[in-house]
Parts: sequence; structure tokens; C-alpha cells
Amino acid sequence: MSPPLGILLRSEGHEAAHYALVLATGAAAVGRPVVLFATNAGCRLFQATAPLQAESREALLAARGVAGIGTLWAAAGELGIRCIACEAGLKAEAIAPDSLLPGIEVAGVVTFLAAIGAGQIVAL
Repeated sequence: MSPPLGILLRSEGHEAAHYALVLATGAAAVGRPVVLFATNAGCRLFQATAPLQAESREALLAARGVAGIGTLWAAAGELGIRCIACEAGLKAEAIAPDSLLPGIEVAGVVTFLAAIGAGQIVAL
């Protein structure tokens, strides 16, 4: 089995969230277990209101034939990517856990690190 890939998303912008999903879906597509851990402003990716999908960059990517956050999010679900919102990060950003998409775990960094073990971590 391939080593797991942990993706730490701490930035709030569309670009970082988009590429976190590019990395996550790409790694999962080649058979790697993936954990996407969002903290602080990065937790916006997991909000049910999908604020990042409303940003102008999403339309720009679609116009250029690049999969956007919406498409990649659907693929992430199909590929079984584990998504964790940092409990402390949610509190720091005043994001209520019940405002997250279904299936998002709420846990701490210890849970993330335990899931990755000796695998790789990429921070965005």
C-alpha cells in the first residue's frame, strides 16, 4: 500500500483550496490514501454554503476548461478522501461545526498526524 498523503490547508483563498483538492484527488486517483485537514481560514472549504465556489476564480477556471472546486469536491467524495476540520481552527474563525458539509469530521491535529503516520504532509 502507498504511504498516505496529508494535506494541511490553512489558507483561506480559492487558489490554495483549489490546489489542495487537485493534490488530494490526484493522489487518491493513483491509489494513495489521502487526508485533507483544514484549519483556521482553510476551514471555509468545508462550509456547506460553499463560499469559495462563489468566487470569481471558479468561473475563470471553468471558462479555461480547468476543473473547479465544485467538480473536484465531487471527485473527492467519490474517491473516498477523508476530510477533517480542525476543532481549534473552527473556533479561531468562529465557524460552527454544524455549518460544515455532511461527512466532515471535526478533530484535532493529533488525529490528523495519527492518520498520516510516516506518510507525507503538504501544507498550503
